[in-house]
Amino acid sequence: MCLPGIFIVTLLTLSIPAVHGGKVLVFPQDGSHWINMKVIIEALHSRGHSVSVVRPSDSWYIKETSPHYSSIPIDIPGGADEQFFSSFVSRQIQIQREGKSAWTRFSLDMELKDRFSEMHRKVCEMVIQMLENEPLMQSIRETKYDLVLTDPANGGGVVLAHYLNVPLVFNVRWTIHGEAHFAIAPSPLSYVPFPVAELTDNMSFFQRVRNFLVYVIRQHLYKQTVGPHYSALVSRYFSPEVDYFSLFQAADLWLMRVDFVFEFPRPTMPNVIYMGGFQCKPAKPLPQELEEFAQSSGEHGIIIMSLGTLIGQLPHDITDEIAAAFAHLPQKIIWRYKGDRPATLGNNTLLVDWMPQNDLLGHPKTRLFVAHGGTNGIFEAIYHSVPIVGLPLVFDQHDNLSRMKVKGVAKVVDLATLDRNIFTRALQEVLNEPSYRMNMQRLSRLHRDVPMGPLDTALFWIEFVMRHKGAAHLRTESYRMPWYSYHSVDVMVFLLAVVLFTLLAFIGIIRCFCCRACLKIKMKEE
Repeated sequence: MCLPGIFIVTLLTLSIPAVHGGKVLVFPQDGSHWINMKVIIEALHSRGHSVSVVRPSDSWYIKETSPHYSSIPIDIPGGADEQFFSSFVSRQIQIQREGKSAWTRFSLDMELKDRFSEMHRKVCEMVIQMLENEPLMQSIRETKYDLVLTDPANGGGVVLAHYLNVPLVFNVRWTIHGEAHFAIAPSPLSYVPFPVAELTDNMSFFQRVRNFLVYVIRQHLYKQTVGPHYSALVSRYFSPEVDYFSLFQAADLWLMRVDFVFEFPRPTMPNVIYMGGFQCKPAKPLPQELEEFAQSSGEHGIIIMSLGTLIGQLPHDITDEIAAAFAHLPQKIIWRYKGDRPATLGNNTLLVDWMPQNDLLGHPKTRLFVAHGGTNGIFEAIYHSVPIVGLPLVFDQHDNLSRMKVKGVAKVVDLATLDRNIFTRALQEVLNEPSYRMNMQRLSRLHRDVPMGPLDTALFWIEFVMRHKGAAHLRTESYRMPWYSYHSVDVMVFLLAVVLFTLLAFIGIIRCFCCRACLKIKMKEE
């Protein structure tokens, strides 16, 4: 080969990045969490990595076969099937509509505790069956996975990673103990709002009292919900002295599904990587039927409504009120809804079983997004600059929408008091007040103005962990410290003891000098 040809071949070889096809074991959380986990799995597959997904027998969204991963079927329920979530959400809506009393709040918390305790019990049973299945575990060991990728909303992947002694990466917003930052990052309750409290980072005295109380009560509730199950599991396979939650805190990397366009400013850690909106992408053309419907809206545009993967339908009286409000608007409405056709449905409203939500939000005719407040939908709305009317139902949705409300991009409607007049006023306010769209456009500019896309950032750090067999240099060891050392209680007690000892010694010396002086005076007088 001539010299120029050798030079060109060498140049091309050097310009192609070295690709290491890693092996990733995924222990997912079903439902809406799987939707964003699937985005990462598909991206890993596209970069040449081999992905295996643990799939329980009652999987709802996780398909047994896929071109992007191979499944590891487990012949036992994982506790998070469609029936579990649909019945739970229906019960939560029923309780909410009974009023906003302290008893209602208590009822919601107890319902959450009982249902999720049952789910985590089943997760632990599934993990036990996996670990006791020697042929399965031998196969997993022989595969020599480079890391375990899991959603810490359940603890199965955490236990599995530590059992296999494999680096652990989280796709996370919530752990079994609540919002993820509170698990590893300093979280002063004076200005870091606990999500369930629905507060901001600028709290009055009584709001700080509320923030503190909600934090203490919720942490106790979480421990009561998951503690008995995971403590028994960890004790069985590791040691009774091992705190189950310390296994979570030892994760190498936390891929956090938010960013600081959504999150309030707060302390963080070096192994927390922010990838909020990683599932967002430019809109693709709509199917012909939806495109024709959107174009028929003229200058008024369209409104889209979706309450996420968990809520296909609402109580009939609520849907009738929503449909009646829509019927009086000049806009066209595309509503993802699976229930019976509302009696008050107008000719301007199209009911669909499924919608290409991202593509609709990116359509130039879209004026408003009626949403339940899940983080996936919120980030898609931010990405495409679409203001929100929120109908929060369960989990973190109330807090998510309260954050959007504070930023001036959303109007929140309470489901317990919703009627057609209240809903119509909320829709018209967001449609007609320019500040909602202007504020959302500002958030969108901030969200997009980054040196690397959030999905590319997540993939870089996953591959970083593969290359370096973990990321221990980014992980604080503070989780190994007892609480009194972490908060320097022992140091303060020691310093207080030194001060008291010094003070007592000083007083003793003064008293000694005083006594000797008195004795000399007395001797002179005698």
